[in-house]
Amino acid sequence: MSKRIAFLSAVAFSALALTSVIVAPVSAQEKTVMVGGAAMFPSKNIIQNAVNSKDHTTLVAAVKAAGLVDTLEGKGPFTVFAPTNAAFGKLPAGTVDTLVKPENKATLTKILTYHVVAGKLDASDLTDGKKLKTVEGEELTVKKADGKVMIVDAKGGSSTVTISNVHQSNGVIHVVDTVLMPAS
Repeated sequence: MSKRIAFLSAVAFSALALTSVIVAPVSAQEKTVMVGGAAMFPSKNIIQNAVNSKDHTTLVAAVKAAGLVDTLEGKGPFTVFAPTNAAFGKLPAGTVDTLVKPENKATLTKILTYHVVAGKLDASDLTDGKKLKTVEGEELTVKKADGKVMIVDAKGGSSTVTISNVHQSNGVIHVVDTVLMPAS
């Protein structure tokens, strides 16, 4: 009986060892960044990663309400300046609730697409004074000061990049602390 237990233990141990050898290199190949308590995997697309961030539940809900899920799951590449829940919380009371109503879909879409730039721009591409044409059609301006990268919107509002270079299979996300607003 003890030989049988020893043999089964050896088999089980070997299986565990083999599993760790097979699994470890796969996870070791992907360098993740933590956002909102969740690992962001470069092999997943923008939506697949964003839905796991507890700091981006408002953004995800807004993207769904605007019907932009398929777009942001698309090939891209996209650069997304992703406002946190706290960023949406800075808006006047009731703004988000109003924007996600079906009758305000066009306005919501305009605001969300103002946070998206075609192409993949890493933090090193965000040079001081650079103009970024958004998917919405208007421009954002990059401002660098005191070692921080800020994105300035058409109304002169500024949003600081708090986490940069969150790579996705279809682009890159830069987490920002303020919602950017287009001119119109």
